Amino acid sequence: MIGVTDDAPVTDETDTRRLDDLLEDLYHGQERVTQATIYRRAVAAELPADWLTRIAALPEGEYSVDEAADLLGGSVT
Repeated sequence: MIGVTDDAPVTDETDTRRLDDLLEDLYHGQERVTQATIYRRAVAAELPADWLTRIAALPEGEYSVDEAADLLGGSVT
C-alpha cells in the first residue's frame, strides 16, 4: 500500500494516552512516586511491554509527574 511503512513507532497515540492516564491517576494527591510504584501500577494496568521496559529502565528513586512524563515520553505536565 502506498504511504504505509514498517517503520511505525513502537508506541502509538492510544498507548501514550494510557500512560498519561496511569500517571494522572497515580499522582493524584501525590507529589512524588517511586519507580517501583510506577512499575507495579503499569503492570496492573496491563500497559504494553515496551512501556514496562521503559519504566523498568528508570533509575530507582522518586519522580514528580513532570519528571516521569519527560523520561517516559508521556505528555502529562
